[in-house]
Amino acid sequence: MMTLSTAEATTLAMDFLMDDLEIPHGDRDFFSVLSTRATGSEWYVVEIGVEGLPDPMPAAADADLEAFPEQIAKVVTMERAGNGS
Repeated sequence: MMTLSTAEATTLAMDFLMDDLEIPHGDRDFFSVLSTRATGSEWYVVEIGVEGLPDPMPAAADADLEAFPEQIAKVVTMERAGNGS
């Protein structure tokens, strides 16, 4: 059994999400870890968000995304619509 520290779990989660969403390396600084918590001896829940954006927003309310790079705006729009991958 492999034991991870909170820092290792956070790094793995962030790397996995950035690769999965195909976020360019230059745009990854827009994301930050909001919280990390252990859920037992083998699992962590890592909440990652875009700094400054609220989670719950109507799908049509995307005016706040104009200042973000295209891929980030696309991912947030899909998440708000309930189609997150």
